[in-house]
Amino acid sequence: MNLHNEIVQMGDRAVQAAGKLATLTSRKKNSILEAMASELENRKDRIREANSRDMEAGRQAGLSSAMLDRLELTDSRIEGMIKGLRDVIALKDPVGARISGWVRPNGLEIVKRRVPIGVIAIIFESRPNVTADVSGLCIKTANAIILRGGKEAIHSNTAIAEALQEGGSIKGLPEYAIQLVKTTDRNAVRELVQLDGRVDLAIPRGGEELIRAVIEQARVPVIKHYKGVCHVYVDETADKDMALKICENAKCNRPGVCNAMETLLVHEKIAPSFLPEIAGILNGQDVELRGDDAARSIVPEMLTATEDDWHSEYLDKILSIRVVPGTDAAIDHINKYGSRHSDAIVAESEAAQRLFTQRVDSATVYVNASTRFTDGAEFGMGAEIGISTDKLHARGPMGLEELTTYKYVVLGSGQIRD
Repeated sequence: MNLHNEIVQMGDRAVQAAGKLATLTSRKKNSILEAMASELENRKDRIREANSRDMEAGRQAGLSSAMLDRLELTDSRIEGMIKGLRDVIALKDPVGARISGWVRPNGLEIVKRRVPIGVIAIIFESRPNVTADVSGLCIKTANAIILRGGKEAIHSNTAIAEALQEGGSIKGLPEYAIQLVKTTDRNAVRELVQLDGRVDLAIPRGGEELIRAVIEQARVPVIKHYKGVCHVYVDETADKDMALKICENAKCNRPGVCNAMETLLVHEKIAPSFLPEIAGILNGQDVELRGDDAARSIVPEMLTATEDDWHSEYLDKILSIRVVPGTDAAIDHINKYGSRHSDAIVAESEAAQRLFTQRVDSATVYVNASTRFTDGAEFGMGAEIGISTDKLHARGPMGLEELTTYKYVVLGSGQIRD
């Protein structure tokens, strides 16, 4: 079978599976999710072995330390996948929920209800835990899912997907509700996102190059974020110790993820005292600093930041730094160079906090907290299917509700229109 026909067949099977999923009760879906979680537990050793093969291949291929970090399945990350599935079980099922309703003068009752989207294609790179996270969310919301991971994680993704499929089938998971594209042929992505009539939504998760390729080729709706150019602005009223901790965490906790800080903005009044301290902390963690002229006049060891740096998602231990005259200038910088993902202000001034949260046009805006919290699990969603910087139909971490659409159910008693 050629690639085109293979992907079309997957789409047809997913449509059939979605129809069966839509009839399952919340209790039934939860029992399937628990079986999936249990099978992941049973296959920990197999998953670790598969991941070690991918890690070795990644090292041989020269993947960066940040990419290897994304690829690695530590014991805690495997436990996180299992916990994520069980956290989703505990969440309220949105499918079938009444959003609103009203009765017309002619007696027609109109009810707006949440329903599954249908078939969702996830195209992602590196992070094999995505396989479990998004599968759990899709099964809870009765969406069939087609997964296409990167070649660097093919063994890990296969091991996880098989565990989910076989575990779920024990409790009645419809066949083909979870499918993994096992070919590493890059043309599979094009075929998948052109399955209009079969795939209802595509969600790419990965680098900007992947996401732009999906957008350019897609014939189905796409929800995406191109990149995570996240900022922390330290205001003149900031508590210094708090600001130092937030900046260190936002940059160094996991520099290779999309919610890590890539640009630090510092108010000019506190820059002379703040920048040497944060530079010392970050240098101690091997972070390369690139500053504007004002920042370099305070910390001369910084490299010179270029215009490209303000646009860059490094996904590595690199940070650009700019000194700004105030909150308005920080906001203008963020709205010009940012990616509408996650941006934070550290300030005691309520006026500065209010201005920042009102004017920064990002999916998630923080006051006195690290940008690293932009995550479905941290938001209490159990897990997430992605982080959207679009404005329609979802924005920010996408949990269960964002994986539903709605329909109008109209109840009558013989009414006809004049």
